Amino acid sequence: MKVTVVGAGNVGATCADVLATREIANEVVLVDIKEGFAEGKALDIWQKAPIIGYDTRTVGVTNDYSRTADSDVVVITSGLPRKPGMSRDDLISTNAGIVKTVTEQVVKYSPNAIIIVVSNPLDVMTYQAHLTSGLPREKVFGMAGILDTARYRAFLAEALNVSPKDIQAVLMGGHGDTMVPLPRYTTVGGIPVTELIGKAELDAIVQRTAVGGGELVKLMGTSAWYAPGAAAAQMVEAIVRDQRRVFPVCIELQGEYGINGVYLGAPVILGKNGIEKVIELQLNDEEKAMLETSRGHVKEVMDALDNMSKASA
Repeated sequence: MKVTVVGAGNVGATCADVLATREIANEVVLVDIKEGFAEGKALDIWQKAPIIGYDTRTVGVTNDYSRTADSDVVVITSGLPRKPGMSRDDLISTNAGIVKTVTEQVVKYSPNAIIIVVSNPLDVMTYQAHLTSGLPREKVFGMAGILDTARYRAFLAEALNVSPKDIQAVLMGGHGDTMVPLPRYTTVGGIPVTELIGKAELDAIVQRTAVGGGELVKLMGTSAWYAPGAAAAQMVEAIVRDQRRVFPVCIELQGEYGINGVYLGAPVILGKNGIEKVIELQLNDEEKAMLETSRGHVKEVMDALDNMSKASA
């Protein structure tokens, strides 16, 4: 198995490191546009192999996609963070151009690859990659739900003083502020979380999760990378090992939940073919209303990208 990670920044390098350490693939290729950057990160990870004890070979290349040929899975983390004075449209335009170029190169050399998008704004970048690749939705999707649920579960584990291993949860919708929490589907060792924690405290945890990325930016002055990188690697593992794990991922909904053509987080079965099945939960009225709000927000951003594309055509 061969996995390519595009973008050797903090998230991409962490993803490559987890993939190597867990021996998820025989070879991990790290690609970056900055001269020598990916080569250095890959070499550092490979030199750790004798210490930790793993066999996965890590290779770095500067903008040479021929070295990524015949990859089974490609993770796209490329893109710029939002800078002071940069509008949302500026960020969308810049990163959409990057994701489009990267996707074209990925499909050229690995036409059968499954593509996982991590670049932000996540939902609309998944849309861009899907449009550019021409691949079915089962093979192009985004990582956000695993990260959001990991934050949610970590906060719950802290509040309840239990192991995060015993907490299972599902979140839907867009990445970030408009995510849709589903406490009804959150359990602790099989026990509904609502039996273990009060509504006010649970609501506070949900709100903290929604702005989880912003909390880390305030603390560190930059975006998170350990959890996002590991989340992307977990998706790769489910595919490479055909684990058929149930994860929330960003996918184009095609009638599920009464929504068409919008990229939102939804629970799916993830296996060797990518998304094996979209799971449609029976949402109550409140949950449906929150999902509709999230849909509207994501559709607005998708429309902004469409308008930019028309203007530049």
